[in-house]
Amino acid sequence: MTTKNFTCYIIDDEPPAIRILEKFIKQLEVLSLIGTSNKSLEALSEIQEKKPDILFLDIQMPDLTGIQLSKLINYSPYIIFTTAYAQFAVEGFQVNAVDYLLKPIAFPRFIEAIEKVKERQQNNPSTTIRTISQDYFFVKTDGKNRFQKVALPDILYLESIKNYVVIHTKNEQIVTYSTLKSIQENLPENNFIKVHKSYIVALDKVEKTDNYEVWVNGKDLPLGDTYKNEFFEAIHKRKL
Repeated sequence: MTTKNFTCYIIDDEPPAIRILEKFIKQLEVLSLIGTSNKSLEALSEIQEKKPDILFLDIQMPDLTGIQLSKLINYSPYIIFTTAYAQFAVEGFQVNAVDYLLKPIAFPRFIEAIEKVKERQQNNPSTTIRTISQDYFFVKTDGKNRFQKVALPDILYLESIKNYVVIHTKNEQIVTYSTLKSIQENLPENNFIKVHKSYIVALDKVEKTDNYEVWVNGKDLPLGDTYKNEFFEAIHKRKL
């Protein structure tokens, strides 16, 4: 399996530390920087919106520590903690961090952390395998390398529940250990759209909608404020 390119976001209250990580990221083609912040609480909304693949989080910060912030994020990025204090390493790994970089960070050690991200991505049991036909894909459904076929025309909507995604189809519910983001990357944009942080719907299965809810197969799903404009634009494009 090929390794994907990773988007990165840096949060650190020390500008020199941000500059060092920016320099390192620019030196690796597999990485692209999409944002930085020196205030963890203010960065939270931007992280939730942009959903970077990798978060470089300083642990000791004035408003929220990196560990506290990591527990508030509503998706599952690869987290690499950075700090000048080695005693925080154990607490960092308790929140499933990929790695822990001790300042001052050396470039070889930075590369080692990125290699760990690549390994985790390649070994991720939630990896979705897309077929050449573009009519279906497979998702892993248990811990025994068992994959289930999901036909795109059968999908009604997808629901995120903690670290799992439930794919609701005409005939069944398929549960896979994954994120909405990773599955959305394998869905055609012209028919699948996010309506809430926890829901993606198939536009051709939408029965009705108002300013607060979307009905699919008799089920009313919440319509989040963040997603309304894009959703209604897609709906208007399909009006007769």
